[in-house]
Amino acid sequence: MMVQDLPAARPPRRAQWRKLARGNGGVAALIALLVFNALVTPNFLQLQTLFVNISQVATIAIVAMGMTLVIATGGIDLSVGAVMALAGALAPLIFQSALGTAYPGLGVAAAIVLPLLAAVACGLFNGVMVAVLRVQPIIATLILFISGRGIAQVLTNGNLQTFKNPAFSYLGTGKILGLPFQGWLALAIAVALFWVVTRTLFGRYVLAIGGNERAAHLAGGPVRRVKIGVYVICAALAGLAGLIVVAINSASDAARNGNLMELDAIAAAVVGGALLQGGRAPVFGAILGALIIQLVKYTLLANGVEDEVALIAKAAIILAAVYVQQTRKE
Repeated sequence: MMVQDLPAARPPRRAQWRKLARGNGGVAALIALLVFNALVTPNFLQLQTLFVNISQVATIAIVAMGMTLVIATGGIDLSVGAVMALAGALAPLIFQSALGTAYPGLGVAAAIVLPLLAAVACGLFNGVMVAVLRVQPIIATLILFISGRGIAQVLTNGNLQTFKNPAFSYLGTGKILGLPFQGWLALAIAVALFWVVTRTLFGRYVLAIGGNERAAHLAGGPVRRVKIGVYVICAALAGLAGLIVVAINSASDAARNGNLMELDAIAAAVVGGALLQGGRAPVFGAILGALIIQLVKYTLLANGVEDEVALIAKAAIILAAVYVQQTRKE
């Protein structure tokens, strides 16, 4: 007589809820915020409110996607806000130069390309410091966190730089099918990075380095080049976000552009599922995290809560996300 296999024991109900929360907590939080605002917050369902939130989310999401790649390798980048300020400060200066005045079309191209090249240079600096000189990422990027915004303020003499260029402003005020251009741009970047992470050797090395850098090195992976690459991508995306902010306002304020963006980007990446120890790069999760961060900020401000409380809420969100990550190890 054969003994039949007994059915596997079902995990306790509490464990089932934990697993469900870990996998879908971000989506549930987003739905809760949307429902709350639809019921409580005045004018939330108006198109103008949608456009404002998409504009704000797009810049956070773009930077958060770059931050996600850096975190996936086990690193961190504190300089993204300063890179935004630096790239944003260069654009108006180009418009005010002889090139921008004499050749407006060429000036627009230069006002996009040159600031992005400056951002790439910042990424190279961070990458070399981390991958070649083996400086701790938090220290290496702290250098540009401190100096980058200072350089931007020196370039602009600490003054607000205004300009009028409809072609450049399209980056921040243009619409496609009725929705803000930067929202479509963020989505296109997400698709491109998702393909890179899931379909290319570079993406596989990113995850391998975050999972076990020594093993990736012993397996012959180009660890240094990949780590430099993720910092370059992160900085380039931060520079692009800085240009979008400048394009929205038709002005550059080096003291405010990208201020505290590093906190929003890290929070969005972590809430979106990036593991601080590395090994995961949920690109679309970064967009989900950015939506949650922006909606929390909007919900508090729209309901009369002071901006300082929004900072506390962001810290609480990061703490909750880290707690969930720690419970995954149990």
